[in-house]
Amino acid sequence: MEKSGAQTERPKIMAMERGPGPARYSLPSCIGSRSHDYRKVQMPAFSMGRRLTTGSIFVSGFSPGPAYAIDPTVTYKGKDGTPRYSISARHKDLEAFNTPGPGTYGPEQHPSFKEKSPPAYSMGSRTKYRKRDPVPSPNTYSLPTYIGPRVPTRAASACYSMAGRLHLGGFDTDYAKTPGPARYEVLDPSKLGPKPPSYSILSRNYMPEDSTKKPGPGAHSPEKCNVMKKTSPSYTLGIRHSEYLCPLIIDVSD
Repeated sequence: MEKSGAQTERPKIMAMERGPGPARYSLPSCIGSRSHDYRKVQMPAFSMGRRLTTGSIFVSGFSPGPAYAIDPTVTYKGKDGTPRYSISARHKDLEAFNTPGPGTYGPEQHPSFKEKSPPAYSMGSRTKYRKRDPVPSPNTYSLPTYIGPRVPTRAASACYSMAGRLHLGGFDTDYAKTPGPARYEVLDPSKLGPKPPSYSILSRNYMPEDSTKKPGPGAHSPEKCNVMKKTSPSYTLGIRHSEYLCPLIIDVSD
């Protein structure tokens, strides 16, 4: 007998147990030194370190590389003693006493003191006005206009103006309130004389018939009928069955 409160184990369904696929397993790598395949020969691995800074304690024990700037004129015996020449700038000429030539003087430009000369005038700059004495400019003054009647020195012609239209007392004011010809409506002639016959248009009437829909000639497809002919086998695509469906076994071998 089973104990009270104990859980019963259900039988396992083999269809629910699924194993891992081929992509689940992976071979060890042959690249690098970590987790290398032990069946393969591991080649030596090298690493690249970083550059040492100037203040590091390891720099003092090393000598510098080919970074010397040696003067090509210095040999193991000393400095080279071959003569060397350079090109300098041209020196300026010595400034001696420069004697003026005959064309330097202009006696015709200098008036003679013994002869009479006409008066000479020069044009100076404009005198600035003081702030206390503001002088008006020419465009400050303006002449009176000659258009209109308000000209004090001229005789003016007659002037006319156009006023607005008056709503009361005008030529178009209708004091009697008399209706116009368009006020009256046109009288129907049939009210005074004999009335002619009148006709109306109704909607179209259809004959009673059967309301059942009949197929037309294009509704039939005789080319799709293969009852009397030989046809090739045709296949259809069914639905996916469940994995837990037990196959139907009819023939059982003894």
